[in-house]
Amino acid sequence: MTTEPSPVLEFPAWLYDTTAAIRRKVGAEGRWWAREYIKTGAFPQPRQMRQVLPGEVLVIHSGADGFDWNRPRWRMHLFVEIFVDLDEGVPEEEHQRMREAFESFCLSTPWGALYHAVFPPPLWSAERMANRLASLLRFWDVLLGPRYAFWPGKKYTLEELMDDIYRKTLEAWCPGGPASVREHLALTVERMARATREDCEKAVLRVMPVVVEANTDLKHREVLSDPDFLRERLSALPPKKFESISSADKYAVNGQLYAWDRELGRH
Repeated sequence: MTTEPSPVLEFPAWLYDTTAAIRRKVGAEGRWWAREYIKTGAFPQPRQMRQVLPGEVLVIHSGADGFDWNRPRWRMHLFVEIFVDLDEGVPEEEHQRMREAFESFCLSTPWGALYHAVFPPPLWSAERMANRLASLLRFWDVLLGPRYAFWPGKKYTLEELMDDIYRKTLEAWCPGGPASVREHLALTVERMARATREDCEKAVLRVMPVVVEANTDLKHREVLSDPDFLRERLSALPPKKFESISSADKYAVNGQLYAWDRELGRH
């Protein structure tokens, strides 16, 4: 069951506090969610919500938090700590099913859609990323109110935040697409959702040289910029490995490029 977007933006109340207080609360919330999942096989809404006022700053990345740990703020980046306690009491063989159920639950909320767009967990397949970005688009209007601290000293609009994170991926899927990030995202989601492996390979091949150019510490940059080398290596990846980068997400692709860079260094 999904939650319809509300004109009032609310996030879990425990995400607003000092760093230490949030870490205590997030553990308690994770254990509570685990108990509820064991009992019912589903995740209820957070026990307490707090309104995010227009213009309020959401700290999205720990690097943008500065040294204000003792000052109450919205700290979205600490949501990741929920996963430390989410598995508590859940049989190991149930972990994967539970994680998938938790992601589905999160994507039905504006705070969960935002988190999974900014910090998408593996796998980064085209299908999964299309679903995550579609959820973000569904809550786009209500998420326009806050400002987002992603880099030190910068306060982004939602459009600027998504441009920073996804512009390279959007261009890989839809070269020369709409100037509006929202429209570019929508077009990319549409293409990702119905993409074949060949479609995904084309997108990954477009984004890889751009990622190589940005990573000056790669030791074999010339080889890793060679389209023939990249095409051959991509074709040789087993389905599961390829799936994990098939969205052309720049961070997922980054990991694969460094893996190949290390391999080249051993030859």
